[in-house]
Amino acid sequence: MTVREGSLEPPKRHPIDWKSAAYYDEAALMQELERTYDICHGCRRCVNLCTAFPKLFDLIDEGDSGEVDAIPKQRYWEVVDQCYLCDMCFMTKCPYVPPHQWNLDFPHLMLRAKAIKFRKGETRFRDRLLTSTDAIGKLAAIPVVAQTVNAVNGNGAARSLMQRVLGVHKDRQLPPYAPRRFRGIAEPADGFAVRDGQRTPGKVAVFSTCYINYNEPGIGVDLLKLLAHNEIPSVLVEKEACCGMPKLELGDLAQVEALKAINIPPLARLAREGWAILAPVPSCTLMFKQELPLMFPDDADVRAVADAMFDPFEYFVLRHKDGLLKSDFRRELGRVSYHIPCHSRVQNVGQKTREALQLVPGTQVSTVERCAGHDGTWGVKEEFFDQSMKIGRPVFRQMQGSDPDFVSSDCPIAGRHIMQGIADSQGGTRAQKAHPLTLLCIAYGLG
Repeated sequence: MTVREGSLEPPKRHPIDWKSAAYYDEAALMQELERTYDICHGCRRCVNLCTAFPKLFDLIDEGDSGEVDAIPKQRYWEVVDQCYLCDMCFMTKCPYVPPHQWNLDFPHLMLRAKAIKFRKGETRFRDRLLTSTDAIGKLAAIPVVAQTVNAVNGNGAARSLMQRVLGVHKDRQLPPYAPRRFRGIAEPADGFAVRDGQRTPGKVAVFSTCYINYNEPGIGVDLLKLLAHNEIPSVLVEKEACCGMPKLELGDLAQVEALKAINIPPLARLAREGWAILAPVPSCTLMFKQELPLMFPDDADVRAVADAMFDPFEYFVLRHKDGLLKSDFRRELGRVSYHIPCHSRVQNVGQKTREALQLVPGTQVSTVERCAGHDGTWGVKEEFFDQSMKIGRPVFRQMQGSDPDFVSSDCPIAGRHIMQGIADSQGGTRAQKAHPLTLLCIAYGLG
């Protein structure tokens, strides 16, 4: 058999067969991990992406034979624990992804391993707690409680105790909880005439996401301002829960299905009524665009939602191409150091945020296209915090290198991580942190 490397065809992902008994066969998993690790050992292109591959290669190089067969099978899990499912190896590096005959999908193999680990009951309470975003948010975002939680999160002694009890690193700067939820302050405007474009529906439903609802509602407010300024009618999705990405990364696939059962019916109704659906956090957009369709490939409602789902800047740039986005910008943004998150990159829509910001006169956008290393709850954990900061160091340097006026990322957690990294390793910055939606509001003069 002739083995070819690479392909002119786009990578193809197979449906995730997570409901079959074979999916949870640990012996079969170990065989596939060995096969995959051996191929990765012979290639090593992904060594600079994250810590999963250096961990794998160290295990091999430190073994007696210098080959995968010298690694004790139990140590395979050390590589699994390092993977936070950013998907970048599959999308940008690996030459052996489907339709190549070796059929490698490293992230989804890691997902299978995490699902088996979760089903065996080997997942820590801390990890189950951190991924229960709705439960934490509903409690922590209550007025007075929010202020108390924020004060505790900023208290050194309390954080040391939190590290000892929960394993949340004491030095990780945690996002604050807002005393009022986004859904309580949002003012969508649905009174504008619907103007459909060639590429875009002319009305928008906003899926606010846990983070926007509980932590930074101002980002959601800015999205609604932008839609209103461009005379695009908007509504909030009538009912929503967590998108399921945190539970997916944990391997709790049954809970992903439970969240899907809450989210998909109202979203599917909106999709079939011709609404574009926008989620202002890239991981949530990716969940509906890619992961749920792979988990539920025969579900027509899931497919309808995926087809209607847009990244906000994907939507705005397409709106601009349709001739339906206003260009009445009032303020230059100067130098913007922009980080494109992994979960934006793997949507395969290009750098739409950069394109939109560059529509603003007097604005220079420097794009950093590299993983910042936080990834949801991974960089919060005491055992991974130092590694998350190490992964992010090149990003911290590049973001500060252009002496920017603004530091920005579509992922608000990555934005906070980057600012912490710049402060710790670069001595701080004069730049302001602002989400790209906020920057576009500033450019329009929307306050």
